[in-house]
Amino acid sequence: MKFLKKLACAAAVAVSFAGAASAEVVLNDWVFNPAGTGFTSGQVVNEYLDVNGNAFIQLTPTGTNSFSFTEHAVFNIVQADSNGQLFPVNFPGGNISATFEATGTGNFGGAFSFSSGTIRLYQNPTNGQYGTTTGVYGANLGEEIAMFNVLAGGGGNVDASGSPINNGQVTVLAKAEAGALDAGYFFRANGEDLSMDAVLAFAFTNANTVGEPTNRLVSEVACQYAGFTGNGCNGTAYSNTPGAFFVSNNGQFKLAEVPEPGSLALFGIALLGAGVVSRKRAKKA
Repeated sequence: MKFLKKLACAAAVAVSFAGAASAEVVLNDWVFNPAGTGFTSGQVVNEYLDVNGNAFIQLTPTGTNSFSFTEHAVFNIVQADSNGQLFPVNFPGGNISATFEATGTGNFGGAFSFSSGTIRLYQNPTNGQYGTTTGVYGANLGEEIAMFNVLAGGGGNVDASGSPINNGQVTVLAKAEAGALDAGYFFRANGEDLSMDAVLAFAFTNANTVGEPTNRLVSEVACQYAGFTGNGCNGTAYSNTPGAFFVSNNGQFKLAEVPEPGSLALFGIALLGAGVVSRKRAKKA
């Protein structure tokens, strides 16, 4: 009951965009070890891991104002809480990256939401490979240390062409089942390894259309990862179109306890509130 009261309080945050209650809905002061060598040598994460990357999105109109979409993205995770303690500088062999695949639906000039997908985190002991042609843009190298299933919901707003509004917020809610996190990387503040627990993840990023993606990004993410066969992948020059385009993303990746089954929808609303509050705080900084 106490936990449900906390969720209700956090849901109020989602409506009012106010207050420190957002801290109640995510894990705070948890420990992450980018090298996978255990709790003692890990880094305390006050709230989030920083993520940045690029996504290739393909839209298919399904009606006068509606569409379905697929998204393929690559991310680099370089630090926690924007604290400047960069991975792998302070954690040799702790280069962390991620891939993201998702499907969903939306309305032109309105909102979109995710239907399903996966988030996979990797620990690569070889530095400097993210952004290269090794693997998929260097984002899926080394050991897969976590896999989250994207839950229905989240999303954001798009313009009349279906592109995310400039600097618009995109939210994703996902769940890792017990055993989907590798041991040695993720811990509660008391030292308990999260590897055998079910855990929620909440990410929110700012999205902006990339007008001129590099040839490498097009080749690696659009052609190779997404299987795109249009311009840029068929011998012609690439350019964004209303049905296929790149966006850049930067934001935060948080962990949270799994609530009681009947509370998951409320939990998603509460996490959205937490993301909005964090974003407003970041603007003030």
